[in-house]
Amino acid sequence: MATAHYFHSEMDLFAIGDLQGCAAQLTLLLERIDAVSPDARLIFVGDLVNRGPESLRTLRLLAGMGERVRTVLGNHDLHLLAVSHGVRAPSRSDTIADLLAAPDRNFLLDWLRRQPLALLADGHLVVHAGVLPQWSAAQVLALSAEVEAQLQSDDWPAFLSTMYGNEPARWDDALAGADRFRCIVNALTRLRFCAADGTMEFATKEGPGQPPPGFMPWFDVPDRRTDGVPVVFGHWSTLGLVERPNLIGLDSGCVWGGKLSAMRLRDRWLLQVDCPQHQAPG
Repeated sequence: MATAHYFHSEMDLFAIGDLQGCAAQLTLLLERIDAVSPDARLIFVGDLVNRGPESLRTLRLLAGMGERVRTVLGNHDLHLLAVSHGVRAPSRSDTIADLLAAPDRNFLLDWLRRQPLALLADGHLVVHAGVLPQWSAAQVLALSAEVEAQLQSDDWPAFLSTMYGNEPARWDDALAGADRFRCIVNALTRLRFCAADGTMEFATKEGPGQPPPGFMPWFDVPDRRTDGVPVVFGHWSTLGLVERPNLIGLDSGCVWGGKLSAMRLRDRWLLQVDCPQHQAPG
């Protein structure tokens, strides 16, 4: 298994929720972190860009912080990569035009595509969206590495062209090729609800109190194999901040007028900054 998937720090380690291009709030949060722990390392749960007003500034800031920063990739990060190569058409709600037109776009996109989809940070499994119930933590890291190898290959635009779609909706170890990669990507970057057998559901974006019939939040599936490992994730703004012994959800709706959240992993100390509403939910 690639050593790049393991991130251990003798210093404080903060996990930070979905940024979505909110660079001003990130700067304020970093100032507050630096005031209490100036040598802290930072782990981001993905969706660094899009929907907020400053995707270009956000990526420049993070890419310039070197080894202090690690991030996993979210669905909006992958969307940026796909749009940049004409694989995906821009959405009306996208706010990435300045990034795509920037003189350093190739450097920033190259930095982004070399980030993992999952990593283990001081005993915490970090993903953007979720993990399937039949996957162990070690399997999550191994499967994400398969996709990362595609993203980091010379032929990565061809991989992007096969990445989208909702099928297969259920994992099988025998899956191969594009179907296998697509299932891994969907679980790690899009998952909210799934059935007890791991079948994924992508239409519902509401909170966990209104699951579609036969489905439940991925983290509530009985006998989930990652239940013994603390999982840190984002992606689900209608879920809001979640803290359980083995679960930390950090998407507190920054771009929707909520908060940008950071949590120090060693003691679960929470830092938050208020965010203006840049997008209307829906």
